[in-house]
Amino acid sequence: MAAEIHPAASHHLPFFITAPGEADVLFNVMVFVVLLCIVLIGVFYFRIHALPEHIAHRTTKMQYEIVAVLALLSLFTHNHVFWIAGLLLALIQLPDFTTPLVGMADSLAKIAGRKPAGLTAPGTDEVIAPVSATASVVEQLPAAKEGAHA
Repeated sequence: MAAEIHPAASHHLPFFITAPGEADVLFNVMVFVVLLCIVLIGVFYFRIHALPEHIAHRTTKMQYEIVAVLALLSLFTHNHVFWIAGLLLALIQLPDFTTPLVGMADSLAKIAGRKPAGLTAPGTDEVIAPVSATASVVEQLPAAKEGAHA
């Protein structure tokens, strides 16, 4: 049986009108386009959401961890103020307060006659041995090299 157009229908039908029983090509194409747009918008959203963390990679470890926690809080709570705070924290460089304070504490310990606690190496928990007031740096270097090879 041939697919005939109903007499009441217009004789100039658009191309996307399909005959009964045939596949709707436009619908299938639009389903694919909508699903692709949803995935691309999701990728874009998560990329923008992770922007403060990517910016904070050049900062200190503690600052990066705070930015990452703020980004996660904003993701799960939908409070944009956390994301904005993380972005601002990632964009500014926090000054190093600990090194001068540890230096002052070591100097006060030397004045008091106590052994200075020493500094920690940046980015690690390894303690750098302070130079004692009685020994020179040259005298302490061989001992430090022997301790490193042991």
